[in-house]
Amino acid sequence: MCMNIPKGDLTMTLKNEQSAAVRTLLSQLPKVDLHVHLDGSVMPDTLKELAIEQGNPISVSSHADLLSHMQVGEHCESLKEYLSKFSFVLPYLQTGAALERVAFEVVEQAAKQRVHYIEVRFAPQLHCVQGLTLHEVIDHVVKGLQRGEQAFGTIARAIIICMRNHSYELNKDVVLEAARFYKKGVVAVDLAGDEASFPARLFQQLFADARQLGLPVTIHAGEAAGAENVKVAITSLGAVRIGHGVRMLEDPEVVSLVKERQIPLEMCPLSNLQTKAVPGWDAYPLRRYLEDGIVVTVNTDNMTVSDTTIQKEYELLIKHLGLSVNDVARLIMNGAAAAFLEENEKALMISRYERELKALGLLV
Repeated sequence: MCMNIPKGDLTMTLKNEQSAAVRTLLSQLPKVDLHVHLDGSVMPDTLKELAIEQGNPISVSSHADLLSHMQVGEHCESLKEYLSKFSFVLPYLQTGAALERVAFEVVEQAAKQRVHYIEVRFAPQLHCVQGLTLHEVIDHVVKGLQRGEQAFGTIARAIIICMRNHSYELNKDVVLEAARFYKKGVVAVDLAGDEASFPARLFQQLFADARQLGLPVTIHAGEAAGAENVKVAITSLGAVRIGHGVRMLEDPEVVSLVKERQIPLEMCPLSNLQTKAVPGWDAYPLRRYLEDGIVVTVNTDNMTVSDTTIQKEYELLIKHLGLSVNDVARLIMNGAAAAFLEENEKALMISRYERELKALGLLV
């Protein structure tokens, strides 16, 4: 018996089948996540359990109510709204056990997405409210990442954040502590926080100190403020990677600088839209950057706050920017090449990614 399927329905069926095939292929890709915040990626059920363990249960009426405190909705109005989700979580991340657990679980979440390499960043000074020292905070997070690596096989490293609104003295202590853990789980230092109020030029001495200690530098720049911060981050702070860089297009000279020096961008598409770094997908510059020869990597930023996964980020790029799966494979290889790893480790990892991607019919 022959069924007559209306032409419109047939087109829709083919599209659905193609979408399913693409999702399946994306799920098989080996992945990289270079820009993910620890406190923005805490699983809701874990937070509830930590709150009970710490004798301070969260008063919520439902799981949806809890999510409303931890995630931004589909129509996030501002960066301020986005950042409010972190203040809800941080009070429960003040013990060594809590930090080790959430670090372990970030690796677990990544491994489920076939992320073979992840760099998890956090500001240790934000976890010292109840008496932990900077050393203890970093130690517990690194131990959690290492346990996750052993359990799930995902290579996991830490990036230590200095905060823009903190004093030079406090940030210098953070840099010194990061140096003690360098190549022992920590791979770089970062600068984050209110970019518009505290421009990159204010931190030249701090990152001169970091470089003198041998620490690689990545800087949040060109997200909540303009291209000038990207320029200063590279030329004055010594950044060898840039977190976001969405607003570089405001100055063609900065775009040229990033291209000439082949500075990788740690772009986080969904987060960038939610924080209003760009008004919408039509204005999102990732494809243009790629076509201009800029080294772009794609990352999650905050898995819980943004309600995202690395696969979801790829799917959005395919849907809204017209990228192909092979384009995604190139982004993944950019991420592997940009990793803050020892050169011999990186070479082995890159070879693994190339083998796996070619086995899937990509990069050929």
